[in-house]
Amino acid sequence: MILSTNILQSARAAAVAAVFACIGSVSAQLNLGVPEELKGVDIVEKLDAQLPLDARFIDDGGEQVSLRDYFKGDKPVLLQIGYNRCPMLCSLVLNGTFDGLKGVDWTPGDQFEIVSVSIDPAETATLAKAKKEAYLADFDRPGASKGVHFLTGTEIMSKSVADAVGFGYTRQPDGEYAHAAAIFLVKPDGKVSRYMYGAKFDPKDLRMALLEASQGRIGNTLDRFILWCHVYDPDARGYVLQARKVMSLGGLLTVLVLAGGLTAFWRVEFSRRKKPVAELHAAANSRSNE
Repeated sequence: MILSTNILQSARAAAVAAVFACIGSVSAQLNLGVPEELKGVDIVEKLDAQLPLDARFIDDGGEQVSLRDYFKGDKPVLLQIGYNRCPMLCSLVLNGTFDGLKGVDWTPGDQFEIVSVSIDPAETATLAKAKKEAYLADFDRPGASKGVHFLTGTEIMSKSVADAVGFGYTRQPDGEYAHAAAIFLVKPDGKVSRYMYGAKFDPKDLRMALLEASQGRIGNTLDRFILWCHVYDPDARGYVLQARKVMSLGGLLTVLVLAGGLTAFWRVEFSRRKKPVAELHAAANSRSNE
């Protein structure tokens, strides 16, 4: 009986993941005839919305914290919302996040922060700590523990964060939660920068999303140049080259090459024409000296 229940829960979680991987943020605007238990399970994008930084939680060390504690200085925040006992979907999202970050040479706590907020008020700091340690053991990035935070708290506090980013979820009769699959990139001032959907994230996209959320405060000049040449495409679920900017850059390079070539030509031509005049002056001076 327990095995059957777990199979059903996993199947339902997989179904929810598949549905929201396809419909993303538009599900809130469309009446898709979803089952009653899934109504309200969606993501309504609220770009540049302000997170409730005064919301209070218990961190994975058992200490009282506020969301504001993770928005200091110039570091962007990668925010994940779910719950630690989730039988499938939350783990898939976190797995995809940490797997993608393995390909990014930045470390949580140095260039950015990772904050996971539990929507289940029954979860404890002990469970949050165990979840964090499991992911850090697999992530295996020295120093990352200072930048990874698993938070638990009251329903009011977690819902205030979820509402701020448009993350809709519902509790099911069996006590589990139905929700969508996404992570949120947040600027250092606590405003939403980017939504990334699904449960698998390309390292290149994560790097550019973090750079974008930092507003150019992390990364090097090359990173910022690459980001300038790209734009986030919700349909492709990643960053793609902006043809207009690439063409503009190509045009500028063409102009610079032509200008350089013409300048070199004019210098050679000027030197060539100047040489006979100089020779005539030299000859004239020579005759006058005689």
